[in-house]
Amino acid sequence: MKKIILFSVIFIFQFSISVTKEPKLEEMFSGLNEPWSLSFIDENRILITEKQGNFFLADIKNKSLNEINHNLNILVGGQGGLLEVLYFDEHVFVSYSENRGKGKSSTSVARASFDKKEFKFKNIFRAEPPINSGYHFGSRLIIKDNLLYITAGERGEGMIAQDPTKHPGSIIRIHLDGKIPKDNPKFEGKENWLPEIFQIGVRNPQGMDLSPFNNKIYLTNHGAKGGDWFGVAKFAENYGWKILGWGGTNYTGTKIGPKWKPGFTKAIKYWVPSIAASSMVIYKGEEFSEWNGDALITSLKDQSLRKIKFNDNKFISEKIIFQGVIGRIRDIEIQESTGRIFLLTDQGSIWKLQK
Repeated sequence: MKKIILFSVIFIFQFSISVTKEPKLEEMFSGLNEPWSLSFIDENRILITEKQGNFFLADIKNKSLNEINHNLNILVGGQGGLLEVLYFDEHVFVSYSENRGKGKSSTSVARASFDKKEFKFKNIFRAEPPINSGYHFGSRLIIKDNLLYITAGERGEGMIAQDPTKHPGSIIRIHLDGKIPKDNPKFEGKENWLPEIFQIGVRNPQGMDLSPFNNKIYLTNHGAKGGDWFGVAKFAENYGWKILGWGGTNYTGTKIGPKWKPGFTKAIKYWVPSIAASSMVIYKGEEFSEWNGDALITSLKDQSLRKIKFNDNKFISEKIIFQGVIGRIRDIEIQESTGRIFLLTDQGSIWKLQK
């Protein structure tokens, strides 16, 4: 049965920040059920995922939203479900918690040709081993130079992120058809690493974007009780989880490890206490041209949109654009033609931020 959600503009909320004109928040769609990701197809059409396993095609011009069928075998539970969606070159890439049987699941990625009615997905990656856990799937996707980068969370298993013979707790790099690049770390001195792994030592990286300014990939990582960070993806390096705690502690209050020490990748910015960092973009656009090159980072617990100014790997400043206005922010995307910002919330709405 098709699920129909009506387009609505609930209200326009204005707030003050240091720009020439006051930005506006406009609610574009509401009534979604635990939405997780959105991806622009063109100026007006957006693909949306719901964690419970539903795909939708939204048209912001015609004010419509239609469901798309699919063939994925999803194990929904905890933080798992249908997660990231990425549209690229007439294809749709998704990450999801794949049902591997007996209560086990994996962060898996599949690809399908775009179709308005049905996606016929084929897996191109699955994190091994499958794990009986509802935690920390990571699951963001970015394409750089026709290679697909995937964040695979450590599933709550801690030190598994230091084991390069297992996928959880790492950044993955593969070809768009799932084949393995011949210049991945395994073939460049990391013989004991799985061939898909690009970097290790992450916990739950729920944000990733490719900078249009320097062609680097940037990440946000959701820490434990504190220890969220924003940093760069680096070839064959190690962010240190769970040797490092990045300033946070276990939920029991016990110490994890130092914030950072030599031999590990150092993040650009850390948050203690945790803001529950979720998605991010490196902004490029006309609408907020004064933000070009800055990172825009969303949060769940903190319910904020934050702007990070940085230079190379050096943190310069942080500004809260707004906080506690639209709820827990799960995803952020930029409308390329205008530079307007679209935000997806756990409360089931898509919001547009513009001047």
